[in-house]
Amino acid sequence: MKVLIAGVGGQIGRALVETAPRDARISAPSRAELDLTRPGTVERAMKAEAPDLVINAAGYTAVDRAEAEQDEAAAVNERGAGFLAQAAATAGARMLHYSTDYVFDGAGRRPYTPGDVPNPLSVYGATKLAGERAVLAALGDRAAVIRTAWVYAPKGRNFVLTMLRLMNEQDEVRVVSDQIGTPTAAASAAQVAWAMAARGDVHGIFHWTDDGTASWFDFAVAILKEGRALGLLRRDVTVRPITTEDYPTPARRPRYSVLDCSAARDATGLTPEHWRAALRRTLGEISGG
Repeated sequence: MKVLIAGVGGQIGRALVETAPRDARISAPSRAELDLTRPGTVERAMKAEAPDLVINAAGYTAVDRAEAEQDEAAAVNERGAGFLAQAAATAGARMLHYSTDYVFDGAGRRPYTPGDVPNPLSVYGATKLAGERAVLAALGDRAAVIRTAWVYAPKGRNFVLTMLRLMNEQDEVRVVSDQIGTPTAAASAAQVAWAMAARGDVHGIFHWTDDGTASWFDFAVAILKEGRALGLLRRDVTVRPITTEDYPTPARRPRYSVLDCSAARDATGLTPEHWRAALRRTLGEISGG
């Protein structure tokens, strides 16, 4: 199976390359070689590689900056995803496309299913939803959308690495406690894509995160505990819970964005790992690296 991965510079893109099955022939072009905002590079990459499967892990993910850079966000998340899907369709390839829990408004209090009606609160969420629709419109039953949430990895820009830095610099960190979701290791997000890649009949919208729920405050407390145990943090600090109103941001975020992953479990046979176990493993990689 020949696989073209877009977005290899990001957290999920790197995890996809690192966890690729042995029988997959991976093409992982840099952004300069495959830039979703430049259709010519998309077409050239697709013609050069002639993949059986395209995995789109590229995205404009600066949630707050997107409020002021709406066109830049749409260029990648919406139009770029559409360009890639159209090129995949022309090449006769399947496509797996990553999206986000931020397509929902968080007004519910039960895990969101793939069939629930989206209502994004932010430019980021709106452009990702538009990208989902562009991919499915171009490829139909040759495409699957994987919505995931709160992604982190040993490298990159993410909540885990930010907390480790702040906890080593400050005596106290203040973290929002009234937004609920599921922290998800990039390796977990990659795992489900490879499981879907092995199944030619998987299509439509799916949800996949690690297991369990947490607030950002819960997540930070766990980072402190596990980080101390592994020697990543030199001392204890105070993690203080605050409300969303105490920490205003340009983009509105859903208060509750837990995703129901049962459809993806049924389609792949995978069982998600609990987020605490995945966090412990990721921090171990950081400690050992």
